[in-house]
Amino acid sequence: MLRARRTTRQDVAISTADVLPASRRPSAAPAAHWSRRRGVLAVFAAFAALGFVAAYIGPTGAALSEANAEERAPITLYSSTLGDAQTLSPAAADAAAGAVDFERGNYEVYVTPTPTPTPEPVVESSSESSSSRWTPPFVTPDPGTAQAIAYEMVMARGWGDDQFACLVALWNRESGWRVNAYNAGSGAYGIPQSLPGSKMASAGADWETNPATQITWGLGYISGRYGTPCGAWDHSNSVGWY
Repeated sequence: MLRARRTTRQDVAISTADVLPASRRPSAAPAAHWSRRRGVLAVFAAFAALGFVAAYIGPTGAALSEANAEERAPITLYSSTLGDAQTLSPAAADAAAGAVDFERGNYEVYVTPTPTPTPEPVVESSSESSSSRWTPPFVTPDPGTAQAIAYEMVMARGWGDDQFACLVALWNRESGWRVNAYNAGSGAYGIPQSLPGSKMASAGADWETNPATQITWGLGYISGRYGTPCGAWDHSNSVGWY
């Protein structure tokens, strides 16, 4: 009985579908319209995803590229020293020297003068004073000797016994009062050691052998250069010659 009822319902459904008109039958259009809307939404979703990816990747890639571009080489002590060193080319130095104009303005520079120290007097000892200022004593010359001739000439010039004593000491050192005394090293000759000996020819032609001629020339030389025989003696003591 139940099986027959089920069969009857299916038959009724089929028969009903056959009986209903085409305008009242359920259509499949809504399902097709809904699938089309899903496709459009999927396309928009894909474009939105691409835009999001582009918006995120673009700035990040640019930032990374700028970071790579701004990356600097490592700084070493040598490169830092070279960077701190100042270089100046000759042309730039000349240009800078020519462009600088120093103006002193209206001012004066005052430098305090250094005081000159007052020299202290040098006190000579009695031994040094007596040795440097020693004057030879006067000794009366033997008559007829060269010294006797020189004594008369010294007196004739107005000099005293002290000047004659200086003259005796001076020419004792130079020639020993020998008429023919000759210095092979310098070429000096005679009692006054004239250099050269031919200078004494102005006092006489016999200058080589006559003591009076040599003494006359020698006293004239001493008077003209040192003033007195003691002046010549002091100079000889200082430098070793007169």
